[in-house]
Amino acid sequence: MTNPAPGTGSGDASDATPDDVSADRGSSAATDDAPAPVRLPREVYVLVGASFLIAIGYGIIGPALPNFAHSFDVGLTAASFVVSAFALVRLLFAPVSGRLVTRFGERPTYLWGVSIVAASTILCAFAAEYWQLLLFRAIGGVGSTMFTVSAIGLLIRISPPELRGRASGLWGTSFLLGGVAGPVLGSGLVAVSLRAPFLVYGVALVAATVLVYWQLRRSDLASRADEDDAPTMTFREALRHPTYRAALTSNLTNGWVVLGVRMSLIPLFVAAVLGKDETFTGLALALFAGANALVLLGSGRFADTRGRKPPALAGLALLAVGTVSLGLSENTWLFLAATVVTGIGAGFLNPSHNAALADVLGSKARGGSVLAGFQMAADVGAVVGPLAAGAIAEQWSFPAAFAVTGVIAAGAFVLWLLAKETLPSKVGPAEDAPAERAAVTRSADSAASDD
Repeated sequence: MTNPAPGTGSGDASDATPDDVSADRGSSAATDDAPAPVRLPREVYVLVGASFLIAIGYGIIGPALPNFAHSFDVGLTAASFVVSAFALVRLLFAPVSGRLVTRFGERPTYLWGVSIVAASTILCAFAAEYWQLLLFRAIGGVGSTMFTVSAIGLLIRISPPELRGRASGLWGTSFLLGGVAGPVLGSGLVAVSLRAPFLVYGVALVAATVLVYWQLRRSDLASRADEDDAPTMTFREALRHPTYRAALTSNLTNGWVVLGVRMSLIPLFVAAVLGKDETFTGLALALFAGANALVLLGSGRFADTRGRKPPALAGLALLAVGTVSLGLSENTWLFLAATVVTGIGAGFLNPSHNAALADVLGSKARGGSVLAGFQMAADVGAVVGPLAAGAIAEQWSFPAAFAVTGVIAAGAFVLWLLAKETLPSKVGPAEDAPAERAAVTRSADSAASDD
């Protein structure tokens, strides 16, 4: 349930006489008798459009990058390291990105981040040696974490508290659709040249940079970070909040399952256990993405009306059941059903824990380290998940590897059970109360008396 718009009253009409009501209908005061509908601001759709361009471009270079690296007469390990280097640099640079967001604001950090990735990607297309490709791709990881952390901060800053789940669902859907469409386009570009996808991705990133700069350059919502009196929440302060701790573990689970195991372990399982080819793998991944997309917007709306905890708990439960079932599936239909369950779980989880992060931080606070910590949790899962699951599958079995992944999701489920509900309409205090409490805690000993 959304709160009435500021300045509206619930009992004005009932207390007035019929003549008074009819007279007021024609006046400007009549607008106060009905709550004004709350809508997502234009800036959210700008970020959604930019995220689609970024995601589709990232998907475009996916099919080309390993083969392009291998074309420099290096081994498979070196070719794979080009992919891992990007994720590793993202992880290492995330704390610095958080400081940049706190110091300079979300919008400048976002624009510089996308610009760095654009330049590094175009340079990759002209790499003459392997070390150049590795260097340029690693530099792209620096820009990637800059715009990822700042984009989350911008969404928090510009989204109304009662629509944070829907904004997050919309943003996640744009990334998902871009990620699905990108590899299709990339496969066609690879047929032309291994360098062509990098040029196309670079152009897409330039377009995203221009779009965001043009649309947000005069936005008051996006420029709130420039206020000198804005409170700052540190990572340590956020870590005291049980919901932030729960969001960290669920984002770790999300990175482990969705960004890591899904892309690394499932293709190996399909070939080794089910005896299917790459076409079937593509079908399974498409089913996951489709199930995810179907519930993202609905789960965001649910998180905005019923609370952040219910969809987060449902998503983690489905992720745990789905991943364990994947490892136990020896029948193709059961495997596909488990894939759909896992995709639905991811769709329920993402908007709710993103919205909870926004509630903890508040829209007026500077919290670069808080945002960076949240993003790092997913990156750790994406880096460690495939390595750990692959080692377990090799030493023991595929069911054991998927079971460990399910245990990770179950652990996050327990922390969410212990978390506090943060939906503003359910907890009562002002939307920025957590950030304000953090600021007061640093300046006085009376934080316990805060609302």
